[in-house]
Formats: sequence, C-alpha cells, structure tokens
Amino acid sequence: MIRRLVATLALLAPLPALAAPPPATVPATVVVAFDRDGIRPLIIEGLANKETGRALEANDPVRIASISKLIMALTALKLVDEGKVDLGRDVSDYLGWKLRSPFHPDAPVTLAHLLSHRAGLSDKAGYIIPLGESLEAKLADPSAWRDTGPSGEAAFEYANLGSPLVATALEAASGERYDRLVERLVFAPLGVKACLNWIGCDAAMQARAVTLYRDTGEVARDAPEDLPPNCTIPVAEGQPCDLASYVPGTNASIFSPQGGVRIGMVDLAKIGQALLGMERNGFLSDKAAELWIYALIGSANDDASGAAAAGFCGYGLGAYGLLDSAPCTDDLFHDGRERIGHGGEAYGLRSGLWFSIEDNQGFAYFTTEVPPPSGDVETAAADPREAALMARALGMVGQ
Repeated sequence: MIRRLVATLALLAPLPALAAPPPATVPATVVVAFDRDGIRPLIIEGLANKETGRALEANDPVRIASISKLIMALTALKLVDEGKVDLGRDVSDYLGWKLRSPFHPDAPVTLAHLLSHRAGLSDKAGYIIPLGESLEAKLADPSAWRDTGPSGEAAFEYANLGSPLVATALEAASGERYDRLVERLVFAPLGVKACLNWIGCDAAMQARAVTLYRDTGEVARDAPEDLPPNCTIPVAEGQPCDLASYVPGTNASIFSPQGGVRIGMVDLAKIGQALLGMERNGFLSDKAAELWIYALIGSANDDASGAAAAGFCGYGLGAYGLLDSAPCTDDLFHDGRERIGHGGEAYGLRSGLWFSIEDNQGFAYFTTEVPPPSGDVETAAADPREAALMARALGMVGQ
C-alpha cells in the first residue's frame, strides 16, 4: 500500500467541461476534480436548501464530517514545524493533567497515538463535551477506554473521542483557540474560506450554507435555525453560549474537531492540492511531510487485529488509503489505483477527499440524503451510491 507515495508527481491532462446539472430534485451533490495545478467542478446537483429552493453552487459550505480529522492532523503537523508540539510526547504534558487508560496506567498517550486511533479509546462514553463540562472528567470514565493493549500498541479502533483531546492539546501547546489555530495554520495559507461550527464564517458564507437532509427527507443539520446568531456549539444546560471567557486548552470539543469543519468543495480541493504537491509547495516542511508519509506507510502493515480488520486500509495521522488488496478491500473507485485521504459520514451526508499519486488526480465531493451506516464505522466503499458517483466522476475525466 502507498507504494507510490514518494513517486515523482506529473501533470494531469486537461479536464473536460462542466457537465450540465440534472433536475434539482436529486440529492444535493458536488464533485470537484483537481490536480497540482488546477481545480474543476464536475458535478453540481440539487438544492442547497429545499425550503428556499436555492440551487446548489460548487463552493457552497457544507459540514464535511470526518474529513475534519485530516485538517486537524495538518494543524498538528504545522505546530510540529513551529516547534510547539512533539507528536511522540506524553499528551499529559500539554493538557496539564494526567491522561492514562485505566487498564494501562503506566503507558503514556501521545498525539500520534490519538491521531492514528491507537490510544485504546472508545466512543461508548460519548465524544461531545459541551461548553461548561469537563474534558478531564469525560476521560476519567472507564467506559471511554478499551482493554486492547497499551496506548500505541492498542488494537485499532476508530474513536471520535480522540479528536477533542488532540485539539485541546494543540490549544494548550500554542495558547490559541482551536478554530483560530486551524485558520492561521491551514485555511489562511492555502487561501481557503472555511470554519468550524460556523464560528468565523461570515454572513455571506452562512447564507450559502448547505442544509443536510436524511434519506427520509427530514432535516438533519444546518437549516437556517442552526446558523448564527443562534448558538452553533454544544453547551451544557444553564451555560451561556459565549466563547468570550473560554480558556484555550480546556475543552476544544466545542469546535467539533472530529467533524465540524464547514467548507466548500472547491476550497477542500485546495487542501488536497497542497498534499498532492507537497514536494514543491512548501505547505509542510520536509520533517512534517515525512512524519505524515511514514505514518501512512507504517499503518499499511496492519494485521487482522488492526485497521484492516475494521475495514480501513491502514490509518496514519488523520489519513488512510484506499485499495483492493487483502486483507483490505476498501476500493471506492474500483480502478486498481491507490488513493490517500479521508472520508466522512454523518447526518445523511457522505463526503471524501481522495487523491492518487499514480495519476496525480484527486476528488473532493459530498452527497446527501444517504441512508445511515450499517455498522459502527462505514468505510469508503460501503455505500453503492457513493461508488456510483465516483464511477461517474472518473468517466468525466476520461478514465
């Protein structure tokens, strides 16, 4: 897996013209193709909001779900470049309180363990910690952990709970609020307009918000009443919805680092471009790029107790691979090419940011009104409609 990750990148052939959109009765869907030098919307269908009848546009901001974890990992790597964090250091040193599995009290937990879902965490205790509640108290609950080995050696389990820990540690190490860190280190340098839980997105972006609907047609997320000036963060009962007194490094769960990024697909493609062309664009230093690449390569060696058993083709620092090779068969594109990135699933949405080193091409996309997952974690190739959408996109770029 990832055998061509360090290969020399070549330019793509020009993409075809934008396809005419089908009728607006179809679920809201956007697919954008990109290479190192260009971005081209391929598919734009449906309505951004059914009640208003507003047609969807290519870069309308949408909640991208777990692709947010890749953006979190990039933020951590940028802080590595700044010398403010060490991915191998005990995360307790940043948090200011001792984080340990109750089953392995002598095993330090690191950012690398958390970003690769190898810390022994579980989502059974929940992973949303509202403003006014304690992150430390949540992690003191034994049901937030599994006894599958010490941190770093624990069997892979995809756990959203690790994201609030990572984001809080990044805040503590930098002294900056998580949403502002992501803006400074990832969004602004790449010319991206995006935000977390609508904090920092201006009125013009909020007006273009994509409302998410479930497959039943029920509103799931980001209807007009879910947007500012209404509260957009989780808040404990009796707690005012006010970030003015929030202390960075205490509870970054309020920014939903596991899935709360709002971004359009054209802007998401810019992040994909930065990774596809990392050897020449300087977005990550050589040190940070090597950390990211070798975490992916190392994760490909998972055995039956690891990520492959969970349906993932290895999982590095906020990213994983797609391929069709035993013991993993998570091949969303069904063309034999290896791809790197992250998928998302929540609130009736499926999303993805994937790129191939082999053909130097990537896709950023989302589609809505998708049935709920069949298990605890649904991998990239599990939804037939998503696979059909990618087959259609490949046909439009001549593959």
